[in-house]
Amino acid sequence: MALCGSLSVTNLTCQSKMRGSASALAFRGSESMGHSFRIPCSQAIKKRPKKGACPLQVVCIDYPRPELETSINFLEAASLSSSFRKSPRPSKPLKVVIAGAGLAGLSTAKYLADAGHKPLLLEARDVLGGKVAAWKDADGDWYETGLHIFFGAYPNVQSLFGELGIRDRLQWKEHSMIFAMPNKPGEFSRFDFPEVLPSPLNGIWAILKNNEMLTWPEKVKFAIGLLPAMIGGQPYVEAQDVFSVQEWMRKQGIPDRVTNEVFIAMSKALNFINPDELSMQCVLIALNRFLQEKHGSKMAFLDGNPPERLCMPIVDHIESLGGEVKLNSRIKNIELNNDGTVKSFVLSNGNVVEGDVYVFATPVDILKRLLPENWRGIPYFKRLDKLVGVPVINIHIWFDRKLKNTYDHLLFSRSPLLSVYADMSVTCKEYYNPNQSMLELVFAPAEEWISRSDSEIIDATMKELAKLFPNEIAADQSKAKIVKYHVVKTPRSVYKTTPNCEPYRPLQRSPIEGFYLAGDYTKQKYLASMEGAVLSGKLCAQSIVQDYDLLVSMGQRKLAEASVC
Repeated sequence: MALCGSLSVTNLTCQSKMRGSASALAFRGSESMGHSFRIPCSQAIKKRPKKGACPLQVVCIDYPRPELETSINFLEAASLSSSFRKSPRPSKPLKVVIAGAGLAGLSTAKYLADAGHKPLLLEARDVLGGKVAAWKDADGDWYETGLHIFFGAYPNVQSLFGELGIRDRLQWKEHSMIFAMPNKPGEFSRFDFPEVLPSPLNGIWAILKNNEMLTWPEKVKFAIGLLPAMIGGQPYVEAQDVFSVQEWMRKQGIPDRVTNEVFIAMSKALNFINPDELSMQCVLIALNRFLQEKHGSKMAFLDGNPPERLCMPIVDHIESLGGEVKLNSRIKNIELNNDGTVKSFVLSNGNVVEGDVYVFATPVDILKRLLPENWRGIPYFKRLDKLVGVPVINIHIWFDRKLKNTYDHLLFSRSPLLSVYADMSVTCKEYYNPNQSMLELVFAPAEEWISRSDSEIIDATMKELAKLFPNEIAADQSKAKIVKYHVVKTPRSVYKTTPNCEPYRPLQRSPIEGFYLAGDYTKQKYLASMEGAVLSGKLCAQSIVQDYDLLVSMGQRKLAEASVC
C-alpha cells in the first residue's frame, strides 16, 4: 500500500517567519516539475527528549505479532524460500547482473545468493529501496517515498523478515481499519476485527458491526456481491480484470454509495486512482486475502526508515554470500551481441558491466525507455506499452505541537485529494517525538498536481487537514503551525492498474536467452505492492535457477564463438 516509484523527485521546503533563497534538489534522471525551497529553521525545531524525559501521553502500543506461519500462503512462501537454500550448489556460480536495488532487485539478488550464485546489484541512485527509498534531512529527520504498510497478507515479505532475523522491526497495530468521516469532521468510523473469530467470520463481523458508513441493506447487497469472489477464488478474481471497480459494483447491483463510502478510499490506497479507473481485480485480490486469512488485514509499521531497517539487512545477507551491491551505477544502455542477446550493461559513467545473466528490476517505465531497438517489435516487450506508471505525491508535515485527533494506526482520510495518512511521531519508533506531530500523507490522485509547486500542494493539503482536525488545524495556520515539510513527487510509480492490464504483465523469463525481469508489474498473484515486488524477485531467481544448465551452455557457446573470432 502507498508505494512510490524510483523515478522520484524530492522537494524540501521549510517554513518559518524568515524567507530565504531558492535551491532545487532533484535526482538525475527524474521527471521533475517546479522547484523547491529550503529555509533554515533549526530554531523552530524542538529537540527530541533524551531518556528519562516526559513520555508521550498517547502511548504507542505494539500488539503481539500474529501467528502467520499456519496460513497456506505463508507456507507456500516459506517453501519457495527454502528451495533456494536446498538447491544443489552450482559447479560454476553464475554472475547475475541486476539493474535496480528496490525490493524486487534486492529479493532477486538475495535468493540467487541463497542458491549459490553471485549477484551484482546496480542501483542508479545513492540510496537503496527504489519505491521504499528514504532520505535524512539536515535536521536528522527522515522523509520517505511513500507511506509503507506491511500486511499480514504479505506472506513473502513476512517470510523475508524471518529469514533475515528482523521480525522484531515490525510494529503491529490493533486489528482495525479506521476511516475519517467527512460529514462528521474530526470523527472516525472503525472496522474492528475480533481476534476470537476465524476468517472470514472476523471480517464479516467487522463489516456488520460498522453502522456509521453502510446501512444494513447496503451491507447485504455488498455481501451478496462478494460471494462469487469468495467461492470462485483466483480464477474468478482474474476474470474481473475487464471491469473497473465502479462498473463491477453496478453490475452486482451494489449501490454507488458503497463505492463512495468505502471504495474510493480503498482504490486510492491500493493504486492511487479512483474507482472509475481501477481494475476490480486489484480490489478483489486484496479483499480475498483480507477475508480468507484471519490476520490478512492486520497492519504493521516498520520501526524506522526502510533503507536502513529493511534494505541494508538484505544487502548484508547478499554480501555475506559473495554478492555485491553498487550504488551510483546508472545504466545508460543495454549493449547486444550479434544474436540479440545481452552483451553488457553500459553505465552512464562509462563503465561496462558484463555477466552470465542479466536482470532488469527497475520500474516498467525505465525498462521501456532503455529497451534496445531490436527488441521493441517482440510481442513480449511490445505489450509493455500498456503498462504505465501512475503519478503519486508523498507529503511530510511537521507541526509545532502534538495533534490529538489521531491514532497509533493507519488512517483512511476519505478526502478528495488525500488517500491515507499517519502520525509517524506516534506510529514509528524511530520517528517518535513527544512534542510535535509529523503527519505523513499520500496525495492521490496526483496526475493533475504532479507539476504544481510545493506551496500549492501544501496549501491544498492544509485545507483538507482542516476538515480532519477542525479543532487543531486551520488552513491559514492560525492554529497548529507548520515547522517544515517535505514533498516527494513520483511522476511514475507503480503501474496504473486499469481494466484489461493483466494480459500485458510479462513473465519473469523473457524470450531473450539470459535476460529476465523482476518488478511488481511482472506476472505474480499479488498487487503492485511490496509483496508483489518481493515475490517477483523470488520468481525471477527461481527461473534463473531452473535455467542453470541452459545458461551455462549458452555461456560456453559464446566463449567458443569468441575464441574462434
